[in-house]
Amino acid sequence: MRSHELMQAICKFLSSKKAEDILSVDVREKTVLCDWFVIASGRSTTQVHALCENLEEHLSKQGIEPRRTEGTKEGRWGVLDYGDVIVHVFNDESRLFYHLERLWDEGNNVTKFED
Repeated sequence: MRSHELMQAICKFLSSKKAEDILSVDVREKTVLCDWFVIASGRSTTQVHALCENLEEHLSKQGIEPRRTEGTKEGRWGVLDYGDVIVHVFNDESRLFYHLERLWDEGNNVTKFED
């Protein structure tokens, strides 16, 4: 699966699980780490944990495994690294504090997911 297709599939899945304020950030011209960030919010630490766990399980069924995960158990800021797409799922407080979309925004590379 190409990185753009994977990013879209992740956004759609997170939306189906009631994640909020889902953004895709095209970072192809900004870093060699990945092509896309997907940034989403959960309403509580429990929801953040569940979103991360459900996404990982959903993609595993398709043979797509994360290279690495961080913080998914705590439910404040979960990171799932799928190589070309890195997923960040925040609770509201952590998202406001780190504000990743602001750090990577060039004016035309951040897209709000609308299902």
